[in-house]
Amino acid sequence: MLSQLFIAFSLMALTVAIHASGVASALHWVRRHAYSSQQIWRWTWLFIGVAGWMILLHLSEITVWASIYLWKGAIPDLQSSLYFSSVTYTTTGYGDVVLPEEWRLVGGVEALTGILMCGWSTGFFFAVVSRMYDTPRARTQP
Repeated sequence: MLSQLFIAFSLMALTVAIHASGVASALHWVRRHAYSSQQIWRWTWLFIGVAGWMILLHLSEITVWASIYLWKGAIPDLQSSLYFSSVTYTTTGYGDVVLPEEWRLVGGVEALTGILMCGWSTGFFFAVVSRMYDTPRARTQP
């Protein structure tokens, strides 16, 4: 059990590191794009880009967890491992694929980590939207 908890903590730390670097990268990208609040289509494309990037980050984090489940033999094949990891990380939890008893705490830590990372992404996305509303409107010439 202690070895699984160590693995779970290590995976959580790696997930946070991946997410932190991804959010920092997205922040750098967003800061380079200064639009007026009237340029709604540019903002829309920025939002689409940020949402796509966040989903890519989450998918990469899910893949890390799934790879460990597969490598350690907790789940027998890649497809099932990715499926289990995605429904656990997102806390959907269908229950049709389950971990062996000695790995169940790891699944719980993945779910808690997923909740935190999704919350972080939501907070970041909200900050980008808030930036749009804080952007001064373009002045119109008479």
